[in-house]
Amino acid sequence: MNWLDEVKWDADGLVPAIAQQVGSNDVLMFAYMNRDALARTAETGEAVYYSRSRGRLWHKGEESGHVQKVHELRLDCDGDVILMKVEQLGAGAGLEAIACHTGRHSCFFKRWNDGRWDVVEPVLKDPAGIYK
Repeated sequence: MNWLDEVKWDADGLVPAIAQQVGSNDVLMFAYMNRDALARTAETGEAVYYSRSRGRLWHKGEESGHVQKVHELRLDCDGDVILMKVEQLGAGAGLEAIACHTGRHSCFFKRWNDGRWDVVEPVLKDPAGIYK
């Protein structure tokens, strides 16, 4: 059996994918992959997603330069979620690395607090300076 056949793709041929910073285990982002994106990720060692809004493959960092070097790929017990241990590269290292299009380290920068969402992570770089 092909290793890609072990993934339970949804009706649209997609699987959720979580990018987690190797070492710190910070959850950087959540996106989707299709079969081709997962195969390319495994082949190149860099994260490739399927962008639902663009309707095409999206190599993380293709515009921003903030690529994700994949250290490990994992499939959950149900076969329907991918977890990638990644090294976020680009404008900084470690906690200064930017994964979010808002210029933050992580896309999960809002924390629930007493009936509202509070921003708890700073903008490391203005998105206007990242994307052309």
